[in-house]
This record gives sequence, structure tokens and C-alpha cells, in this order.
Amino acid sequence: MNYMVGFISLNVYALIVCLLLMTIFFSKKRQRQVEDQSYAHFLVFNALSTFTGIILGVLVTPSLDTNQLALQIANKVYLTCLLCWSCILNYYTMYVSFLKKKKDHRKFLSIYKNIILIAIFILLILPVKVVSSNSGAQAEGLSLLFFYTFLGTGFLVDFISILTDFKNIRSKKYLPIYLLLVLGLFSVSIQLVFPSLNYLINPCTVLITLVMYFTIENPDIKIIEQLNIAKDQAEKANRAKSDFLSNMSHEIRTPLNAIVGFSESMLEENDLEQIKSDAKDIVMASNNLLEIVNGILDISKIEADKMEIVETEYDLLENLTGLTKLMIPRIGEKPIELRTKFAPDIPHILYGDGGKVKQIVSNILTNAVKYTEKGIIELEVNCVNDGNECRLVISVEDTGRGIQPEKIDSIFNKFERLEEDRNTTLEGTGLGLAITKRLVEMMGGKIVVQSKYGAGSKFTVYLKQEIRSVSSVPKKEVHYEKMTDISNKRVLVVDDNKINLKVASRMLQPFHLQIEECESGFECLEKIEQGISYDLILMDDMMPKMSGTETLHQLTSKPNFKTPVVALTANAIEGMKEKYLSEGFVDYLAKPIDKLELERVLYQHLSQEEETPREEIFEPLPEDLYDINKPLKDE
Repeated sequence: MNYMVGFISLNVYALIVCLLLMTIFFSKKRQRQVEDQSYAHFLVFNALSTFTGIILGVLVTPSLDTNQLALQIANKVYLTCLLCWSCILNYYTMYVSFLKKKKDHRKFLSIYKNIILIAIFILLILPVKVVSSNSGAQAEGLSLLFFYTFLGTGFLVDFISILTDFKNIRSKKYLPIYLLLVLGLFSVSIQLVFPSLNYLINPCTVLITLVMYFTIENPDIKIIEQLNIAKDQAEKANRAKSDFLSNMSHEIRTPLNAIVGFSESMLEENDLEQIKSDAKDIVMASNNLLEIVNGILDISKIEADKMEIVETEYDLLENLTGLTKLMIPRIGEKPIELRTKFAPDIPHILYGDGGKVKQIVSNILTNAVKYTEKGIIELEVNCVNDGNECRLVISVEDTGRGIQPEKIDSIFNKFERLEEDRNTTLEGTGLGLAITKRLVEMMGGKIVVQSKYGAGSKFTVYLKQEIRSVSSVPKKEVHYEKMTDISNKRVLVVDDNKINLKVASRMLQPFHLQIEECESGFECLEKIEQGISYDLILMDDMMPKMSGTETLHQLTSKPNFKTPVVALTANAIEGMKEKYLSEGFVDYLAKPIDKLELERVLYQHLSQEEETPREEIFEPLPEDLYDINKPLKDE
């Protein structure tokens, strides 16, 4: 009787140690890692098994004469807690040994949980009998036999798991496992020889938990690990920044080299044809530079969650037809046949962000052209129409270099360009596909990549858009007649940069306008206050002391001011057009100035009053647009 009290006291001390460990562990900030979560469950079940062991020890005291059913229930609860503790240790051992290296370890955990539930169910339904006497208590039955069998199997699994990581067999992470094997065999052997001494297991498990805390889960060790993780992240961020600057320096300097070089050569060149050729190369290099800047802006807006989906009605086929024609100059002299295959049931008008859809397809087509030396590039668009919803399936297939299977997941990373040794002559920042994936996800779609290395790739995009018009009835549009005479109209250009003033004036000259310039909002206000009348004002926004928006507000506050003011700005990120229109500007022109956009703005806002807009019927898209065998290059 006295030694039973001693064993119960030993378990009480073990419970106190376990509770102290729980208090320390759960009061600290922890990382959400599998090891930490496992140890948390480890502590809880250790405390429960120790507590139920104490209760069972009290119940088997002969003086209480406890009912056999109560003893059986207490014993099964006790064995269940020990079994769960053992299983958590098993999973922990397997995780640190080999599961941590596998991507599907969560799937294994789900299976393992089911195994534990089955084991608990078997343990509960199998019979057990607890016999108490003055010399102690002894449990017997199939339930106990199953428990020891399962526990032995767990020891074997731990041993095998450690062997799979043999090169790290001396690691301190396995110290608790070694201790478990020694103490477990010791306590089981003692109990087999002296069945009544069944209270040694809990103190052993608490000792193992304590050792684990001071070898693996020690707060100081965790702090060091967190500092190492933070250090690695900082170094990775620094490397990414350095790579970004290096990449951008190379990509920006490439078109700049062409712009500066050809510009300098034009100053010394007398041959008009050569000057025109150089000018074309400058324009092409400038467009490449603009594309790089736009890519950087796009990825920055996406990461800052400032990229917005702007939904409007749009004609998908018209957009994609124009886009494929723009790909012809990119193909150049490459022996590539560009094919299109558009399903005949594609709705005529869709509602969504047509600009984003066009950008997605453009990025994928550009990528295909870049990595295809010869053969075929095919753009195919199919759809499934359900009520007012259109499920688009857009695919671009090429016969290019293809992608190695292990590299497919990384092609959507920023600044990722595969096989740099083979692709050193290719231009690009590596942002196109990263932007594409993010845009597709923002629009609620998905993108799938199929590739055979050396044979080609296929990118498929799935998107949902709203249907506004199914039939391909010729649509009506309102536009202004460009032949309207706008010569001698007075236009004021306001910009604080003299080069920008010179560029704007030069682009306005072909329209034979009366052009005036001023370099600040204050000068613009002075001209208006002097009574000078203008037909149109092109206003820069980012000017010192008084911005273009502030100047506009000053102008519109004057009772007789009726001149339309157009925002002419380099602030060209998404959403700025809407912002400027809401401030009172009648229109918006982004820098660098697009010739066609400038033409549209001038004719729209300088047309004489008698030249009212007229309606014109556009012809429907040609039927042979859907012919997959007709290459666009031959058009």
C-alpha cells in the first residue's frame, strides 16, 4: 500500500513538471511549424495520460472498492491518451526524418490520423480487466495486448525512420527518440516482470517530453532559428534587389543604347533614307523601353494590391485580331506561321476587363514568338456559353524550345528566364508570365502549362466573362471625321520641361495648328487672365509649385472659361485616366505621346461645331478569320 502511494506521488510530481512545461511553452510566441504543432499536442496528451494515470491509481486503491466498469473505463481512457502520445511522437520522428522533404506530407498526415482513429476504436472495443490488491493493480485482456503491440510497432517505425536519415543519426533532434527507446524498453520490461508496477510509464514520458523541450523546443534555440530564418530572408531579399537592379540595368540600357547611338549618328548623317531608317529603329527601341517600364509598373501595382479590374463591354474577336496582326513585326524574318482558330459561337460583345484579357494573350504570344525559331504558333479560342456566362478557353501552342518538366513551376516567377546560357540573345525582363498569371488569378481564372522539352509548349487560360450580345450583328460606333479642318486652331501646351514642350509642339506641327507654349501653371493663368483665347489646352500635371490639377481648378473657377483642358502626363498607371477625368479634365494623354491617341484627342475636341458626329456602320469580321489554315503573315 505504501509503495502504491509512492508511485501515485511520483506521477503527481510528473504531472506538475508537465504542467510547468505547458505553461512555459504556450506562454511563448511560437512559429507555425509542424514540429511546434506536434510538440504542443505532445504536451497536452502527456498531461492527460499522467492525470488519468493518477485517477486510475486512486481508483484501484483496495479501500475504495471501485466498480469494475469504472476501472475499465478509466484504464481505457488512460491507454488511449498514451497511445495518442506515442502516435504523435511517431509522426514527429517520421517528419524530421524524411516527410519534411516531401511536398505531400500533409496528405500522409491525413492518412495517419485515420490510422490513429482506427487504433483508438479497436482499443476501446477490446475487453480489459483491472485487478486490484494490496500489492498494486494489474490490467489484463486483449485491449492491453493490442496496446503493447501497437506501441512496439511504433518503436519499430521510429527506428526505421531514423535509419532513413542515417547521415544525421547523431543529430540532437533524435535524442528524445533514443531516450524513448531506452526508457520504453526499460518500463515495459519492468512491467512484464512485475505486472503491478504499471505506473512507471508516465514519469518516463514526462522525462522524454522534458528532454525534448531542452534539446529541440528550447525558446533560445527557437529564437536562434527565427534569427537565422530572418537572416536568410533578408539575404534573399537583398539578392533579389541586386538581381532586379542588374536585370533592369541591362534591359533598360539595351534600348537606350539604340536610342542614344542612332540619335547621335543622325546628327552626322546626310543620307535622308539612312536617317529615316535610324528613326524607325529609335521608335522600335523606344517602344521596347516603354514595354519594360510598363511591366515594372504592372508587377509593382499587382504586389501593392493596386491593380484594378475595370469592366466594360468589348469585342473579343476584334481585340484578338488586331493583336495577332501586331505580332507580325515581332516575328520578323523567322520562318514561323502564325495561325488563329476562333470558335464560331464566341459572343460578339462580352463584359469584363477586355484590356487585361488582351494583355494576357499578348504576353503569352510574345513569349511564344521569343522562344520559337521556326514552325507554327497557333492561337485558339473556344468557349462554353451558359446563359449570360461565357467560359473562355484561350490557348497558345508553339513548336519552340519547350520547357523541362522540373522548370515548369518556376516560369511564373518574377525575372525568371529559363536556360540563360541558351537565351542570352533574347530580350525581356522575365516579368511577362509572372504578370500574366497574377492577372488571370485576379480575374478568377486559371492558367495551365503543357510542354515537351525540345518540341514546344502550350499555354491554356480559362476565364469567365459576362455575355452582353451573342449575335455578330454589325455594331454601330460614333466617331469624328478626321478630314475636318482643324488648322489654325489655337492650342496651348503647358509643361515645365522644355524637352517635353519641344516634343509636343513637334508632334502638333503636322496638323497646322497655332501652337503656344508655357512652362508653369502660373504662366498659363496669366495668359488666360490677359484675355488670350485658346481652343484647347494640353496640361502637364506634375509641375512644381502649382500642379496641372490645381491650375485647372483655378481656370474652371473663372466664370467665362470654357476651353477644354486635356491632361498630358507621364502619370500613366492604371486608374489615373479616371482620376483626371473626375478632376475636370475633358480627356487624357499619356507620355510618351501616342500619335494615334493625339490625333483622336485633337479631332474630337477641335472639330468645328457644324461638323457633328456621324454614325458609321462597320462591316462584321470576315468569315475567314476562323480559318486555322490561313496564316496571318500572308494577309
